[in-house]
Amino acid sequence: MIVLGVATLAVFLGLLALGVWQVERRTWKLDLIARVDQRVAAGAVAPPSDWDRVDADRDEYRHVRISGRFLNDREAQVTASTAKGGGYWVMTPLQAEDGTVVLVNRGFVPTENRDPATRAAGQVDGPVTVTGLLRITEPKGGFLRSNEPAAERWYSRDVAAIAASRGLTDVAPYFIDADATPNPGGLPIGGLTVIAFPNSHLVYAITWFGLAALLAFGVGYAVRSERRVRLKQAEAG
Repeated sequence: MIVLGVATLAVFLGLLALGVWQVERRTWKLDLIARVDQRVAAGAVAPPSDWDRVDADRDEYRHVRISGRFLNDREAQVTASTAKGGGYWVMTPLQAEDGTVVLVNRGFVPTENRDPATRAAGQVDGPVTVTGLLRITEPKGGFLRSNEPAAERWYSRDVAAIAASRGLTDVAPYFIDADATPNPGGLPIGGLTVIAFPNSHLVYAITWFGLAALLAFGVGYAVRSERRVRLKQAEAG
């Protein structure tokens, strides 16, 4: 009985700890959502120049603006699944006046427009200004699919890998999702960034606290039942 009691107490405390942890996670998630909403709604600023200090928690989805020239001959197409269907993200290097390069996700194109020749009007030649959201690199590949640079199969927006495959140097460790400003010819289609943070922590917390309550009720019921049995045995004796 002592061993069973200790084990039950350990489980009860573990369930409470899990519930408290989910409450703390919910607080953190709500704070993250609020901070991201604030960044997205803020006026556009220059992207971070101190690349070593770029941090996902602080910088991702920051509203930024940058000017330069597209290196259209070095774009990469990354497999995309969007509200407009399947196709590709057009990742084009943009070279700023100081020579540094930032990859820009110019937007979505359908599969039939993967070849830049089918959307020549959108291959802007000359000075441009891009406004959008700063995104953190997506290394290695997508779910169960690794990037294959040699075969031009890209499943994630891996900045370092794309830069290396295109012979680019002095490249920022992030990319920019262009906003919905129309491109000549209508392609690529920008402004399709999905900002979603699943927040089921309250449900999880209620679940863990509920299990702890059920366990306490069950133990209490068992203890009361055992006392009643012993009391009857004592009276019969």
